[in-house]
Amino acid sequence: MVSFLIATALVIATIAAMELFAWWAHKYVMHGWGWNWHRSHHEPHDDSLEKNDLYALVFACVAVFLFWVGTYAWVVWWIAVGITAYGALYFIAHDGLVHHRWPFRYVPKKGYLKRLYQAHRLHHAVKGKDGCVSFGFLWAPDLDDLRAQLRKNRDTRNLVFYESEKDALAD
Repeated sequence: MVSFLIATALVIATIAAMELFAWWAHKYVMHGWGWNWHRSHHEPHDDSLEKNDLYALVFACVAVFLFWVGTYAWVVWWIAVGITAYGALYFIAHDGLVHHRWPFRYVPKKGYLKRLYQAHRLHHAVKGKDGCVSFGFLWAPDLDDLRAQLRKNRDTRNLVFYESEKDALAD
């Protein structure tokens, strides 16, 4: 029973740590030196795959490696389970719910999923890598705070917004 509780705690802690890591990687890597891959995710296209999907492949390779290491150290195996669970949640929330990259076309009308959906839509309101807001994938900050930050960024950085995202700034 104790090992089950430890394993569960490791998985939950890893999912939380992955959201923090994902926020950091999204803001400083994907919108920084890794923009060459991530740009494909921010520009309109009709392709089913994006160059940005290479990030998921890299993170999946890390998880596979940790599963291998985990055959020798059980704690690492459960961390790999947490990383994999985070990847599944990302796939459902980001690729499915927000971007409709698979046949699930649900748009939430209330609650936390609506906030998550709108926060990521605000992230995509800006053309280019600079001035974006809301870099998490499962945690969505307050929408009023995001709108205020987006307005501030627009006013101080002379940002350009996508026409289809103009409503993102509406109160």
